[in-house]
Amino acid sequence: MKVNKPAQVKGRTSSLKWTDTRGKRCRPAINSTDLNSSPGIAKMIKEHQASVKKKPSIKRLKKKAKSVSGSKKSTRVQSGFKKSYTHANGSSAFTVDNESDDSQDWSAYAQSILGNGEKTSDSMETLGPGRLEGESLHHCAERDDHRNHAVLVMQKDQTLCFRGKCLLTCLYGRVEVMGFTIEEGQQPYPLFSPASHCPLTITALGSTDDTRDDGMEVTTILRKYLTPVSRKKMLKSITFNSSVILLEPMETPLTRFLHSFTDLSELFSPPVSELMSAVLDTPLNGLGMVPLISNIEGFTMSQSYRDALNTVVNACRGDMDGCVVILVCGSKNVGKSTFIRILINTLLNHTTSIDYLEGDLGQTEFTPAGCLSLSTVREPLLGPPFTHQRTPEHMIYYGQSTCESDLDRYLESLKSLWSRRPQSRETPIVINTMGWVKGFGFQLLVDMIRLLPVSHVVQLSHGDSTQCPTLTPEFLRTAHGCQTHPPAQTALDEFKESHSSSRSFVHLNVQSEFQGVGHQGAAKHQRSNEHRELSLLAYLSQLQSPDPGPVRPLHCLIPYQVPHSAVAIGVTHCEVAPSHMLYAANASLVGLCCLGEKVTNRGGPVFLSQTPICPCVGFGVLRGIDMARGLYFLLTPVDPSVLRKVNCLLLGAITLPSCMFTTQLGFEGEKPYVTTDYSFDLTGAGKLRVFKGLARPGHIGI
Repeated sequence: MKVNKPAQVKGRTSSLKWTDTRGKRCRPAINSTDLNSSPGIAKMIKEHQASVKKKPSIKRLKKKAKSVSGSKKSTRVQSGFKKSYTHANGSSAFTVDNESDDSQDWSAYAQSILGNGEKTSDSMETLGPGRLEGESLHHCAERDDHRNHAVLVMQKDQTLCFRGKCLLTCLYGRVEVMGFTIEEGQQPYPLFSPASHCPLTITALGSTDDTRDDGMEVTTILRKYLTPVSRKKMLKSITFNSSVILLEPMETPLTRFLHSFTDLSELFSPPVSELMSAVLDTPLNGLGMVPLISNIEGFTMSQSYRDALNTVVNACRGDMDGCVVILVCGSKNVGKSTFIRILINTLLNHTTSIDYLEGDLGQTEFTPAGCLSLSTVREPLLGPPFTHQRTPEHMIYYGQSTCESDLDRYLESLKSLWSRRPQSRETPIVINTMGWVKGFGFQLLVDMIRLLPVSHVVQLSHGDSTQCPTLTPEFLRTAHGCQTHPPAQTALDEFKESHSSSRSFVHLNVQSEFQGVGHQGAAKHQRSNEHRELSLLAYLSQLQSPDPGPVRPLHCLIPYQVPHSAVAIGVTHCEVAPSHMLYAANASLVGLCCLGEKVTNRGGPVFLSQTPICPCVGFGVLRGIDMARGLYFLLTPVDPSVLRKVNCLLLGAITLPSCMFTTQLGFEGEKPYVTTDYSFDLTGAGKLRVFKGLARPGHIGI
């Protein structure tokens, strides 16, 4: 049975041109009215000694590499603010009054740019390139307490590294975040910089028009957001090369739901290791942001990192026959996911959409862990995975964070997803892979490169040690995979003719040089299992109301009632006796899937003897089972129109976070599904692990 698919974009995919499409984006503005800042941030500000002020420490950046957009001329996006001039015939849309605020603002701006931007004796010091921190933020940022927002003026190549979350609107000029360029006239973008991942950095970009002189436009913009006194101060530091951004606090159902758990209440605050580097007395504090000083680097790109990005983007912009297929691989903790986010954001500067094939079961980008999916990305990714959970166009629930127990089902699931992508589609596609690069994991990589029409392989590594062999076209001519062997042949029928054994690809080696590369974070919220829990909690936050208000625990929500005869239940990761199946499924996460055949019922629940490879439309929590009435009680954010197509519930090894059970409000004494009377000394009490490290003959010597 086919899954109800989202409406496709009208028109031919091949008609997408590689032009600057950012100005054409129409995104609904995110309302930030009456929002409160994080209690953790407020506590830190209150404890900070106001008498201690740090001197500005401006760090000179290295010479910035050329933009991946190459020599392409960028078209200036029209601002939403209209200029007004006094006409010669006497009719005027704006009359200049020598004593008005507008006249004084214009005079201040004229003085600031007098002599091609040379500062005058009474103007504030113009800060050079580097990190904005300490006192420099007091010079270039102004806050309106009444409307609870701040305006920040940044000069070319200046950066702001921060923890927290905010809503960013570019009012003048352009800035870059995670490879995505935000220009004036665009809708606000939510930025998430939690303690679980590397802090975000906002970088000011120079103007593409050296002859630009929009003094009246800047005055009009600032008048809307600042008081006259603050406006005059800001005008002194604005030149044609400046960028002006509006920063607002942000609260969403996701952040409210996460903050309802005690262990996650400080998720968007600086971790303990960064407390001494946090700047707590700036106009940005209280908006949900904490600036960091320059000893916290943020994410650092190596030269090979930049070269690989430019090579891939130039290939996508060129006249390559067919679509560009980029496979990103590497060992654990080398920055694969970050590279992919930056690559997607950079490509979105030039086109409207990018396809994404998820092959990493443990660290998924758009879904809870244990899923393989095919998505179309149309919005920039300005935060870690749990901040942009969404429903892919096609998804298969594997049910585990690793595929070592069933390699064939993993590969068959990937091939099934790829077959659903139209052959004529020319949109670039990025393929994510697991960090398992030894043994069978390496053989899976060899299979993926052969089974899919890969045009570019980006292999990330670190240091001088070799995590796995270099996956060059020459190496693959003799390498053995789990399903493929030399000579390499594609397993997909549609590529048999166009992709023969002589098919080649471009191999790009990237050396990761960011701090902590190759090692899993040891701080709170930085471990891989915690990332998986955050993604699952983020998915379940969709059950909350979009309107501001108190968070409703899951046990307070009204579930769907599903008859036993309407769905079949299967277990993906182990064998369970039919008499124990419902005990295992109760209070668990299940994948909502659609079998191709109709479920037949002979009375009572229906159980699957084998794990199917079938479409998955979402997830739910099986919060109760009524055997007397023959009903399952299911909580899910999936739309009811899609739920009608679901006829299978798959139980996997992905479990609900323990905080969902231990923080059930309204119960006295023992809580449901939670017990302390449990002993791991009993046979079968712990998780059974199966060793899959045996080497095949073709793999020996790798």
